[in-house]
Amino acid sequence: MYQIPKVKKKVKIQRMDTDDADFIVPDTREGWVKLLGKVLKAHFYSGKGFSYSTKLIRSKGALIKGFGGVASGPEDLCNGIGEISKILNNRSGQKLRPIDCLDIMNIIGSIVVAGNVRRSAQIAIGDPDDIEYLRAKRWDLGSIPNWRAMSNNSVVASNTDHLIKEFWDTYEQGEPYGIINLDSSRMMGRTGETEYPDPEVMGFNPCAEQSLANYETCCLAEIYLPNIENYGEMINACALLYKINKHSLSLHCSLEETEAIVHKNMRMGIGVTGVLQSKAEQLSWLSDAYEYLRAYDNIYSEKMGWNRSVKLTTVKPSGTLSLLAGVTPGAHPSPAGPYYIRRIRIASGSPLLEVCRNHGYHIEPQKNFDGTDDKNTMVVSFPCKVPESTPVAETYSWRDQLDLVRWLQRNWSDNAVSCTIYYRKDELEEIKAYLSKYLPTEIKSVSFLLKSDHGFAQAPYETITKEQYEEMIVKTRPISSVEVKESDYQIQDCDNGACPIK
Repeated sequence: MYQIPKVKKKVKIQRMDTDDADFIVPDTREGWVKLLGKVLKAHFYSGKGFSYSTKLIRSKGALIKGFGGVASGPEDLCNGIGEISKILNNRSGQKLRPIDCLDIMNIIGSIVVAGNVRRSAQIAIGDPDDIEYLRAKRWDLGSIPNWRAMSNNSVVASNTDHLIKEFWDTYEQGEPYGIINLDSSRMMGRTGETEYPDPEVMGFNPCAEQSLANYETCCLAEIYLPNIENYGEMINACALLYKINKHSLSLHCSLEETEAIVHKNMRMGIGVTGVLQSKAEQLSWLSDAYEYLRAYDNIYSEKMGWNRSVKLTTVKPSGTLSLLAGVTPGAHPSPAGPYYIRRIRIASGSPLLEVCRNHGYHIEPQKNFDGTDDKNTMVVSFPCKVPESTPVAETYSWRDQLDLVRWLQRNWSDNAVSCTIYYRKDELEEIKAYLSKYLPTEIKSVSFLLKSDHGFAQAPYETITKEQYEEMIVKTRPISSVEVKESDYQIQDCDNGACPIK
C-alpha cells in the first residue's frame, strides 16, 4: 500500500440527482464500480470534485428478474461513497495509512452486501507490528465502525517472534487475527517439497486456502472424501475436477494483467472436505492421489500446450458446500453440536424469507456490532443435528486440529490448509508454544475462534441442548423445492453482459 500516491487536496463529491450532473451512474455493477473509480481518481490524480446522479438506479424494493429479489436502491452506494470520500479528505496532502485502506475496502464490502442477494468475502493481510491494524476489530474498545466486520484480518508472520502483545490481545479480547506464512508459501508446495517454488506469491484468497500472485484469481474445486468408495473413484474425481479447472484457467480474461499471470501459473486448488468423517483407508489415498495429479498435469499440459500448474491441491473451509453433501466442513469438526442452530443471512427483499417465515423458522434483522439493526440483511435460524459419532468443536482439541492441518499440508495440499482452530483462553500459552515449533516450516495459514465467549450475537453456528432443538423443530416444517418458484431466480437481465445491481 506504500506504493499508493499521496492524496491530493480535499475535493467535494456531490450527489445531485439531476440531468446536468457530471456523471449519471448506470444501473449496473460496472456503473457502481465506475463511480468508485471516479472518486479515487478525483482524490489521487485530478484533485477536482464532481457531481453524480443516481436517477437511473432502480429504487429500493423494485423487483429484479435476474438472481431474484428486489433492488437495494442507491442509498447504500451513496452512503459508502460519502464515507470513502471522507476518509480520503481527512488524509489530504498525505499518504494513506494501512487502517485507511482497510476501512475503504471494508466499506466497499458493505456496499456489495447491501446489493441484495450477493455476499462479500475479503481478506486483509497486514504487518504484525501495526498497532492500529491490530486494534481494528477490538470491539471491546468501542467506537469501531461496523463495516470492519467485513474482512478476515490476518498478519504476515513466518514465526511467532514476529507476533507482539497486541496480536495476542485479539485472542483474549477481540476477534482473533489469522496468520499468513508467505515465506513457506513461496518456497514449497507440500511440506518440505521445494521442487515447485512459487516466488511471486503476494497474498491469499479470502479464506486463505489458496496463495496468489498479484492480479491472480483463485480456481477451486472440491471432493467429498467420505463419499468416495475406492481409490479408482478418487483419481477419476481428481482427473475430472482437474480438467474443469484447467480449461477454466485457459479462458480469456478481461484484464490483461490477470490473463498473463493466470495463464502463466495455471494455479488451481482441488480440495477435500469431510476429512474428519473419512475412514483411515480414504485418508490413505491422499498422498498417492496428489502424485497422480502431478503426473497427470505434466501429460495433460503438454498435450494442450499449456503451462504446468504451479499449485494443484488445497483444503477449503467449505461451510455451505459441505452441508449439501452432509459432511463436516473441510478439515473442521462440526462447528457446533450435536444439536445446534445454523444461521443463514438472506437479503431483506428476498422471496425466500417469506418461505422461511411460512414454515416457522425464526427470522430477525442482522445485529451490527454497535447493537443496532441492519435491516438490509435478515438472519434465519435453522435447528440442526449432526450424525452420531461426528466430531464436534466443543470436544475436539485445538492440538488435534492443528495436527490434522500439518498432516494434510504434508500429504495433500500444496496450497494451504484453511482451518479455524477452536480454542479456550486458558489454552493460549500452549498454542503459542506449538506455533513457535511448527509455524515456520509446516503451517502456511491458520485462524482461530473461541469455543465460547466469542461475543458474536448471531454466530453462524450455536450449540443448543436436545430439549431446545426439539422445542424449535416442532414449530417448523421442512421446505421442499416445489414451494420455491423457479421464476423468482431465473437470470434474465444479464444478457448484454452488464448485470443490474441487486
